Amino acid sequence: MFTGFFRRRGLLILLALGGCVGQPQPEARFVRVEVPVQVPCRTPDVAAPAWAAAGLHKSDSLEVKVRALLAERRQRVGYETQLLASINSCQ
Repeated sequence: MFTGFFRRRGLLILLALGGCVGQPQPEARFVRVEVPVQVPCRTPDVAAPAWAAAGLHKSDSLEVKVRALLAERRQRVGYETQLLASINSCQ
């Protein structure tokens, strides 16, 4: 009684394994995928200048204060230009 059971079970296993024999094996392929990677931007630090109006005193004349403020404005324009150039070099 059990011998017929094992024969049928063995036959089913052989048929199941036989179905896998005829299938081709998948082929391994290498595919190049281009992925953007962030790269840290390395630019030299822009040093802040010694501002012309930093050394002003209350007792300085109006002419000296105005000249210092105008000079500082030119310094700030130059400093901002250097900062923008540094930022734009990373883009």
